[in-house]
Amino acid sequence: MKSNFQRTNYFILLAFGAMLIGFAPIFVKWSMLSSSAIAFYRMSLTIPFLFVLNYLINNRLGFKVNNKKTILYTALASLAFTTDLTLWHFSMTITSVSNATIIVNSAPIFVAILSLIIFKEKLSKGFMLSFFITYTGIIGLIYFSNNYINGKFLGDILCLIAAFFYAIYLLVISKLGKENSLNIIFYTTFFCCLFSLIPMLIEGGDIFPASNFEWINLILLAVLCQLGGQYFITHAIGKISASGGSIGLLMQPITATLLAAFLFNEILNTIQVVFVLVAMFGIYLARINLPNIQGKQT
Repeated sequence: MKSNFQRTNYFILLAFGAMLIGFAPIFVKWSMLSSSAIAFYRMSLTIPFLFVLNYLINNRLGFKVNNKKTILYTALASLAFTTDLTLWHFSMTITSVSNATIIVNSAPIFVAILSLIIFKEKLSKGFMLSFFITYTGIIGLIYFSNNYINGKFLGDILCLIAAFFYAIYLLVISKLGKENSLNIIFYTTFFCCLFSLIPMLIEGGDIFPASNFEWINLILLAVLCQLGGQYFITHAIGKISASGGSIGLLMQPITATLLAAFLFNEILNTIQVVFVLVAMFGIYLARINLPNIQGKQT
């Protein structure tokens, strides 16, 4: 009984973490900064809080890795993650929050394909089913959103590209299973902060927050999503079943879609809701087959 109670608590923590990350597209939509500038502040504002969290948990400020190669791998992963975030943030200026969130969460499909190509890992028996269901839902969602008609189709394409780079990030991070999770979060956050500087300067536009609202918005993005969401998911994901974790992680697109409907009037019609559910079921199946990488979220 105690074991079941503990698993329930971990499931609640994981679902709560996924819900926090579901707020990320809302904060992105509210920001007036460029997509790469949002990524920069999302990471840079998180770093001081990571030092505090590390001190509270481990009674030290430094992030000492078990293997020096970890820093190299996190740097490579962060380059992909920065590309993912920049494209994803920009896509939300074109397409809807629900489309952007659902599509980028199809990354486990790309992870399976990349694992086959790079590491020669066999595809699971359920891969083709999860692939078919996921992209049936995504194609239906795009089609019935009329994005291919009103010019917003580009945003959905950018989300697919972002999902590909997100998959690269997940694949690299999955190879660091023996490393402390907080160390991985710190170094990926640190390198993403550095890598986002270049596109931020190239992209131009507003670089510095111009109002108190903008600062509060970015701090909430950093603390609630980047720090809180990542930490709760990382803490809980290895302590429950893959199926339970996959269900809990669906709180991210659900939260984002509901908030977008309420705050931005992005109301889905009945047929769109059906295809959203189809896509999320496909994503759920894909994550069951990839239990080692499902704890890292956008």
